[in-house]
Amino acid sequence: MDKINQELERCIDRHSKKIVSKYIELLLDYCIRFYERQFITRNEANKTIIKQFDKIINNHFETKQVPTVDILSHKYCANLLHLSPEYFNDLLKYETGKSFKEYIEFKRFEIAKDWLVNTDKTINQITQELGFQNPQYFSRLFKKIQQVVLRTEFHGYLIESICQRD
Repeated sequence: MDKINQELERCIDRHSKKIVSKYIELLLDYCIRFYERQFITRNEANKTIIKQFDKIINNHFETKQVPTVDILSHKYCANLLHLSPEYFNDLLKYETGKSFKEYIEFKRFEIAKDWLVNTDKTINQITQELGFQNPQYFSRLFKKIQQVVLRTEFHGYLIESICQRD
């Protein structure tokens, strides 16, 4: 800040704007550095927060009384974890490489995969309980993400294919 003030107090020449903007850029780089450093120094605490978030997601889908298409919001989850929504989004992105929306989508498919392998739930039930638009939409997305075609008549093959990939 002192260097910026010094530069502003001097006679302004054709280089002044560029020099001041470089100092400001350097200051912002330091701010980003210190902000990101907190994720490195709180590594274990961050992993605990992600585990708690996974429990929130699993609990949300496993204990739904009435199947609806509501999906958890990042503000709601951040509040449960006692974090600001912005910090929670940054933490999730740093730890998982995914945004909140991408991570929820990832977890929904992990739960769907688990339910397909370990329960007798139909594709229609899974679609409804996990809040997908319809079975066709779910099947298309599942095929894209898991590279497995969902067909009721090939349920045994599907389970075998999924288990072999893990």
